[in-house]
Amino acid sequence: MRELLLIAKRMEQVMSKLVLLRHGESVWNKKNVFTGWVDVPLSKNGVNEALEAGEKIADINFDLIHTSTLVRAMQTTMLSMLANNSQKTPVVIHQDGGQQQEWSKIYSEEMLETIVPVYTDWHLNERYYGELQGHNKAKTAELYGKEQVHLWRRSYDIPPPNGECLKDTAARTIPFFTDTVLPELQNGKNILVVAHGNSLRSIVMYLDDLSEQQVLDLEIATGVPIYYEYQSKKLIKIK
Repeated sequence: MRELLLIAKRMEQVMSKLVLLRHGESVWNKKNVFTGWVDVPLSKNGVNEALEAGEKIADINFDLIHTSTLVRAMQTTMLSMLANNSQKTPVVIHQDGGQQQEWSKIYSEEMLETIVPVYTDWHLNERYYGELQGHNKAKTAELYGKEQVHLWRRSYDIPPPNGECLKDTAARTIPFFTDTVLPELQNGKNILVVAHGNSLRSIVMYLDDLSEQQVLDLEIATGVPIYYEYQSKKLIKIK
């Protein structure tokens, strides 16, 4: 009985690390264009931001990585891991059941121990901006008025034309986090999540218990890691 109690106590004290990272500046961030699900790459500055983020998280030995399916998040993931002191190789794990999954199998047990699995999932993608995608933000404000564009960009439950509001984004990101990421943290895994401004805003809203009003003022900077530790059955933000 005493041994079971000790095991239970140790499980309660399991401490794992979670890092949330918004991709570096994209070429459309630089051009002030609504991007959403348009699959644009990082700018030169964004590449540097991803590399600098990697230096900041270099001492964390990640067990696995979750990222969106969009290339700017994928680029940030790979670049940020270049400086990691674990010397592990980030490897995208294909799960579509097709030839890519079959032919990307690693047959060496030795090499399997030196990788960090990278899982891509659309639930982490940026908020879908609908018919605003591809439009310059300043010109859109001139056309529709600053107040209307502000509502589309910053209100919790008012979507842009044929797009998602933050409430819609949260409806996919939060269940993904609680169903997929949280159990991994509870099992003692160190996790890196690389995503986007709005997908991460919705996750932070959940983690920090922010109200619908409070989350409107939350800014997620490009290339700046956000740290949490899972201990005593709780996720605690590290300043």
